[in-house]
Amino acid sequence: MAKSIEGISGQIWDDYYEKFEAYFSRDLVRDGCHPLIFEQVEPTDKAIVLVHGLSDSPYFMSAIGEYFYQKLGYNVYLPLLHFHGLKDPKEMEGVELEEWKANVRFAINVAEDNAEKVSIGGLSTGGALGFYMAATSPRIDGALYLFSAALDLAGGRLGLIGEVKERVLRTFWPDLLKPILNRNAPPLVGDNPYGYSHVDLDGAQELARLIKETDILLKGFSHKARFAKRVFAAHSESDTTASLEGIRELQSVSDPTLFHPYIFHKDLEISHASLVLEDTIANNEGQIIKDANPQFAEMMTEIKQFQDGN
Repeated sequence: MAKSIEGISGQIWDDYYEKFEAYFSRDLVRDGCHPLIFEQVEPTDKAIVLVHGLSDSPYFMSAIGEYFYQKLGYNVYLPLLHFHGLKDPKEMEGVELEEWKANVRFAINVAEDNAEKVSIGGLSTGGALGFYMAATSPRIDGALYLFSAALDLAGGRLGLIGEVKERVLRTFWPDLLKPILNRNAPPLVGDNPYGYSHVDLDGAQELARLIKETDILLKGFSHKARFAKRVFAAHSESDTTASLEGIRELQSVSDPTLFHPYIFHKDLEISHASLVLEDTIANNEGQIIKDANPQFAEMMTEIKQFQDGN
């Protein structure tokens, strides 16, 4: 079952809550952060799963989902990742990468039940999960759409500082330091209606584990054994969270005729999560929290051309 929500063609995905009732329900999740489903009235042969990023919610993917639904004729599924969107996130204590994978796999299975061809994509952590699924699941037989994909963390020349951050996050040190770091940290639920106030350390640790797994997958491809799916990869040169080097590495082992990079120049100053936003996000006082992408419409046109095979 699904329930309509104001301003979005998609509906709250209640069947998703039934699947993951151990930790999700409409009462536990903040308004605006629910999993969403967009299904055509008439049958369609195309579906896409779009996965949000670390600390945010399906809302961030809703404008892109709306475009795929309204303009391209897809069924669209926006899962909510484990320990996200909650009224009481409990500092994300207990968040698990394997549950993120389970969340996405459920969305893929539902998409496959309702369409012949399933594509996948996502923002940041959602992009990394999208690549992981595209590389490992035969159910993904469509394209991969990456938006600020966190295949590597940013920082330093060629992302070297980001690589150090990833390695540190996979050690025991974050668990030892978390009580100290959290002492002065603001609550996760703040004035952002569609996400947490900051990236929690527990979530960052799970992302670092995911990046290690995607690194291993990337190393399994080469010029002789390429990643053979069609890829649309949007990224900003101003991104200080996810390194562009991860996209370049994927491009280097992909079929060049199937890989379509769409890079925003640094002069546009499009930040990490803003890349997927058609509209700004403001708090209750009207103060802007996240800027919109000023070239969102152009990016969607580029996606249509890519989807049409041009």
